Amino acid sequence: MKTIKGPGIFLAQFAGDAAPFNSLQGIAGWAAGLGYKGVQIPSWDKRFIDLRQAAESQAYCDDLRGTLNAAGAVLTELSTHLQGQLVAVHPAYDSLFDSFAPSEVHGNTKARQQWAIEQLHLAARASRNLGLTEHATFSGALAWPYLYPWPQRPAGLVETAFQELANRWKPILDIFDENGVNACFEIHPGADIHDGASFEMFLDLLGGHPRCNLLYDPSHFVLQQLSYLEYIDLYHDRIKMFHVKDAEFNPTGRQGVYGGFQSWVNRAGRFRSLGDGQVDFGGIFSKLTQYGYSGWAVMEWECCIKDSAQGAREGAPFIQKHIIQAVDKAFDDFADASTDQAAIDRLLGLDRENA
Repeated sequence: MKTIKGPGIFLAQFAGDAAPFNSLQGIAGWAAGLGYKGVQIPSWDKRFIDLRQAAESQAYCDDLRGTLNAAGAVLTELSTHLQGQLVAVHPAYDSLFDSFAPSEVHGNTKARQQWAIEQLHLAARASRNLGLTEHATFSGALAWPYLYPWPQRPAGLVETAFQELANRWKPILDIFDENGVNACFEIHPGADIHDGASFEMFLDLLGGHPRCNLLYDPSHFVLQQLSYLEYIDLYHDRIKMFHVKDAEFNPTGRQGVYGGFQSWVNRAGRFRSLGDGQVDFGGIFSKLTQYGYSGWAVMEWECCIKDSAQGAREGAPFIQKHIIQAVDKAFDDFADASTDQAAIDRLLGLDRENA
């Protein structure tokens, strides 16, 4: 077993135009001051990273890591959540997702998709230059509007959508493989890969690609009412990243999983700051440690009630409290009785000489 690294913090929800949240040095120093040892960088935010330069210049990457070290933090992973979503977009969401890309590709689905794919290629190379082995992303979605089978889905619709999704991601994953980096898909509503079954469909179509892995975030499973602890039992060998994020689900006579088109604060399922929701983090940290997860525990803050500053202050000690120092010997070693094969045979009543 290995000890989970942390606490880390995903910077996306804290970036801003005012200091210290508008520069890598400033926000890393702020995070380190709160007790975070690592930061996860959203690659689309040029206040923190120039992704193309990171992909092409080792010197730039060395300087970036130096900036973090001077602030008292290290880089945990890069994220292309927004770019990954654009690898596959159903026409119903086309205009809504334009905001994830530069203005020059707005209204041009094919150009936007090619931009997103290039961004993934750059992220793979940048991760290698930065000494990283894991990368966070979304899969995008073609079948999501047909999640509920009413009207009935035409035969072959889901299969065609997933085959196309796999076809688009296979060359990207090959680039990640060339650079020694795992692409870790966050299992998330709005993406075709939104639970274990859909991940298995995707992975099978990719032939079990070694770089197709998982970012584990239990909050999305609470909102789906999926067993997030058993999920670790099933997929621990593919879990390479971990977002520590809390949630709660309180169904009523008026609404349940679908949320009734209500705002986040009025939904039965909603995200909460760490410790304010229903997630059993003791069970999660135990299982991940049991299975040898040695990556980072990174807080992703999203809460519809608590202020982000308070959530950030409380997050680092919460994660630190849950990190388990993995054992290096059995608890009952003190009672170990040294034996040899002859002694074992006697204990079992085995007479090998006369057998």
